[in-house]
Amino acid sequence: MAKQVIALSKRERLLRAVSRGPLHVAIIAICLMWMVPSTGLFVSSFRPKDAIATTGWWTAFSTASEFTLANYQQVLTAQGMAQSFMNSLIIALPATLLTVAVAAFAAYAFAWMDLPGGEIIFLVVVGLLVVPIQLTLIPVLRMFASAGLTGTFPAVWLAHTAYGLPFAVFLLRNFFIALPKDLLESAFLEGAGHMRVFFRIVMPLSVPSLAALFIFQFLWLWNDLLVALVYLGGFRNVAPMTVTISNLVSSFGSEWHLLTSAAFISMMLPLVVFFALQRYFVQGILAGAVKG
Repeated sequence: MAKQVIALSKRERLLRAVSRGPLHVAIIAICLMWMVPSTGLFVSSFRPKDAIATTGWWTAFSTASEFTLANYQQVLTAQGMAQSFMNSLIIALPATLLTVAVAAFAAYAFAWMDLPGGEIIFLVVVGLLVVPIQLTLIPVLRMFASAGLTGTFPAVWLAHTAYGLPFAVFLLRNFFIALPKDLLESAFLEGAGHMRVFFRIVMPLSVPSLAALFIFQFLWLWNDLLVALVYLGGFRNVAPMTVTISNLVSSFGSEWHLLTSAAFISMMLPLVVFFALQRYFVQGILAGAVKG
């Protein structure tokens, strides 16, 4: 009887694997299709201009001697990409942390504090998601100009924080409100205040959702061009990588091969952040979408 059960379970697993085979093949094929452009970009970034102009990137492996670091050297030194990399980091990291911190406090208040008109305020905040950023550029730019913040990092920090808060509050509030109510009520009965509950209970339990929000916000800020171009203007000493790369497009019409190296430099840090936090990313998104 036990052998029959084992044989039946093996048969079921085999049938399940065969039935899911087409799905797995389709997923692998889609992943390979998405990887082809990135692979071509990476290989081309190490090839000289003449080789890129005459042959495809897939032929580079036949003559390994044609690979060179000259493209990266020229981009990082002569074109100021190293400084732009640091500027992007200075812009993205503080603005992301500021957005996550403010959104966490606001989401906790909406989820667990008895606020007068809290539901209406929350709906207004979520409604800001449909407001295009372009509508706010001129008024906010005038406000920053009158305050003397144009062309400075604090201007971009404040702008990105304001633009990211509606989605951040929505995501975290959905996760916070799904936490075990009995756990928080027990803490309140034992004399814990909101600040203690927030830092000792809510925040440790919300690491997946916070990590997912951190990835979303960081990738958006790192790849942003519009906000940085408007509020930083033409100040090269504070220009992020997106602005510098856009200038390469217009000024390097004859040296377009450098764009591959510049583009891949801008891709490296987001890839590291995503793969380092990807397990929290899936958990946080599912928790915020299903619960609440």
